[in-house]
Amino acid sequence: MRRSSTSRSSQNILCNLLAPLDIGHIKLSCRVVLAPVTRCRALNYVPQPAQVEFYSERATRGGLLITEAVAVSQAGIGFPHSPGIWSSEQVEAWRKVVEAVHKKGGIIFCQLWHVGRASHTYYQPEGYTPVSSTAQALPKQFSIRLPGGVMTEYSHPRALATEEVPLIVDQFRRAAIHARQAGFDGVEIHGAHGYLLDQFFKDGINDREDKYGGSIENRCRLAMEVIEAVSTEMGQERTAMRISPVIDHLGATDSNPHALFLHLISQLNKKNLAYLHMTEPRFNNKGARGLTDTTENCSKFREAYNGVTMLSGGFTRASGMQAVHTGAADMVSYGRLFISNPDLPLRFAINSKLNAYDHSTFYTHDQFVGYLDYPKLSSEEIKQALSEHRKTTDSAIHMDELISIETSSPVCAQALRIPRPC
Repeated sequence: MRRSSTSRSSQNILCNLLAPLDIGHIKLSCRVVLAPVTRCRALNYVPQPAQVEFYSERATRGGLLITEAVAVSQAGIGFPHSPGIWSSEQVEAWRKVVEAVHKKGGIIFCQLWHVGRASHTYYQPEGYTPVSSTAQALPKQFSIRLPGGVMTEYSHPRALATEEVPLIVDQFRRAAIHARQAGFDGVEIHGAHGYLLDQFFKDGINDREDKYGGSIENRCRLAMEVIEAVSTEMGQERTAMRISPVIDHLGATDSNPHALFLHLISQLNKKNLAYLHMTEPRFNNKGARGLTDTTENCSKFREAYNGVTMLSGGFTRASGMQAVHTGAADMVSYGRLFISNPDLPLRFAINSKLNAYDHSTFYTHDQFVGYLDYPKLSSEEIKQALSEHRKTTDSAIHMDELISIETSSPVCAQALRIPRPC
């Protein structure tokens, strides 16, 4: 079974999140990943200077960042001020983000996204109707955010005609080309959380009678065509996939999700993708995430996949360590904790206190408040945390197992310049 280049029998590597890992030809310094976090700061769908700073602040040497969901076309937009990558202006703006991350030695993947029916005519070009696998509207319990924070019902979608589906594939293909032009190290295809590809996966939504509906194989067809198109442009080892096999967010239910996603994974095993990203069920329909310590829910899918896996969904430092230690995941992505702690890998390394996040600022358009105003640890705080850490016995991680992490603090850089565990 192909997994990472790191041996699972080497416990000193697997016992903590700060061990190195190879994904394809990319060498990561640790397994703490910035999850894709929608922040609604890209005015007119174009990344702003604030986005350059946001990603740069979270970049570390060899650390992996995944962008917020990036729409492959305007029809794929479903949030106010979400970024896209369909225009030359957007490509140039993303290039600045990528260059800033690379300057820090970081790795950055672009998450490619189409929301499908999870949209509103307000966001659609010329006010067109949102498209999906179906003409079924989203359940009334769900609402969409319009500019200004107004919440309203999702617009009623129309089902894509069979001959239109290849146009969606081409939008993803062109987005991959643009991501490559912007300098991204790879792309992650968003096939989760009730958005377009998930709307084709799940038979609670997909009621088609053509080659994209009915059987499990047919319902996976669009995703596999997208993967083929994107990986042709980016390379398989620089293409990743995100799925949510145990989540029915936005009404994305299925009569047999176990069989569905085991089939999908059997097809993904024929590829040589960078990784498979799965969301644990601590992400729910109300958007609430509890910071729990269980990781068993995606285990059967992780075991079926032959490549590198990533989990996300309310993980703490302790549960992330446990997930890697037990083999439940090779990497763990953090959203809210990384929003409020730009230096999260460092804080995990020295077991430092964490800044609390402010949910009320998650989806505003303010280019600073709740976006760039979360502090990193000061030199004195790093010294104190290191001192306290050395006094305690931490069963999950020991100081001689830490790896070097590039930060803005010379004190931290010196303190953590310890030989790698492999």
